[in-house]
Amino acid sequence: MTESLHTDGDRTVLRMERRFRHPRSRVWAAISEPGHLGQWFPAQVELSPVAGSDVSFDTGDGPSVDGRVIEAEPGRVLAFTWGDDHLRFELHDDGDGCRLDFAHTFADRYGAASFASGWVQCLVALDEVLDGVPVTAASPSAEQHDAYVERFGLDTGVASTGDDGGPRVRFERQLTAPAEAAWPVIERLAGTPADVRERDEPKVLAYTTAGGDDVRWELGEGTGHGARLVLTASGDDDAWAGRVAELARELRDRPQPS
Repeated sequence: MTESLHTDGDRTVLRMERRFRHPRSRVWAAISEPGHLGQWFPAQVELSPVAGSDVSFDTGDGPSVDGRVIEAEPGRVLAFTWGDDHLRFELHDDGDGCRLDFAHTFADRYGAASFASGWVQCLVALDEVLDGVPVTAASPSAEQHDAYVERFGLDTGVASTGDDGGPRVRFERQLTAPAEAAWPVIERLAGTPADVRERDEPKVLAYTTAGGDDVRWELGEGTGHGARLVLTASGDDDAWAGRVAELARELRDRPQPS
């Protein structure tokens, strides 16, 4: 696997590399011509591979999102913005085939597992388009998504000091199921709180544990089809990491609708 995640200032860069059994000219057509792009890219795209030209995207879920071509070297490099994100495709001859170096730069670091697992499937589809066979690439699985969460270290909490001088930890994690599915698991993981300060199903549960820890679970809009979890708590980092991992595991393993 060639996927890697890096930090560039306040932005995150996902890099991927793939080799295709086709010449660079054929791959260039597949990444730069709208008729080919629409077969494997996660949106319908209208663009001209000319630096400074406009790009439009339509995911079918609402209004088109605009972008701009910021780099274009015919046959070799194409880079454009998609909203606030930056996508760059660079092609290299590789024997009788072609190597693609792809980079996606974005602000939402905790969305990286969703982006990585989604692009993996898109590049599988691109390979099928190049081979001239029907596209069979499916949506990413929860297992694939969570494997990237662990691989990129996105399951690690961030420690800090609370207003009372005691230790606190913050976990942010993209989940693989909506808030309605996560809420009953969170209530079970919360046990029997000593004092519930806020409860807004299925968005917020804040309470004090019997042991005196202050805890806040918050579910908001995320990337992909799942909710974004933010958990802040005082107490043992490892204990809360275990609870977040258990939540993710139960959502990953839950029966899927037929």
